[in-house]
Amino acid sequence: MSAVFLDLDGTLMDSRPGITGSLAHAFALNGMDAHAESDLTWMIGPPFVESFAKLGIADADPILAAYRAHYTASGMYDAEVYGGVIAALQAMRDAGHRLYLMTAKPHAYATKITAHFGLAAFMTAEFGPELDGTRNWKGDLLAYALEQTGETPEASVMVGDRYHDMGAAAEVGMAAIAVRWGYGTPEDWSGAAAFIDHASELPAVAASLLAQGR
Repeated sequence: MSAVFLDLDGTLMDSRPGITGSLAHAFALNGMDAHAESDLTWMIGPPFVESFAKLGIADADPILAAYRAHYTASGMYDAEVYGGVIAALQAMRDAGHRLYLMTAKPHAYATKITAHFGLAAFMTAEFGPELDGTRNWKGDLLAYALEQTGETPEASVMVGDRYHDMGAAAEVGMAAIAVRWGYGTPEDWSGAAAFIDHASELPAVAASLLAQGR
């Protein structure tokens, strides 16, 4: 048996409107208009604490609190599933692969989103960090998921669009597939075992990698 671990934002879903809108609101509310008016797409994917640090923000708690309030009130479902994703999930599940959500979005939010958009039904289990930041680094989260599920890196593959996905997979010894329709760049995809441009390609590419026992 084999397993496919799937990132959420930028891989299964285009979450840009809800996330960037909530971030802009949070920055504006905290008097950071320059950030609020900038392109915040680069913040989608990595843990926010990491992105806030890159902006030189020492105390990010008020911004994070404002973001979460806005996001849960109006931004969480301002998103859409990428074309071909549902069919790809169905095909992989029908082929006997176990599917797992592997997202940097807090578990408390991610499970509501996957249920709302019909993705949860395909997942054997769903993994995301806790609201307090526990397992924010995806490598820790992926290692935790392997421990909890009993899956092995050799019989699994990670699918994502950002360097956190590739780095997490490398850290646990798992092959990674980079999707090029999300928010990542070629630099993010370094180390991936395969690259795809549409969700329709995912079942065959995942099956090929898993058959290699990588």
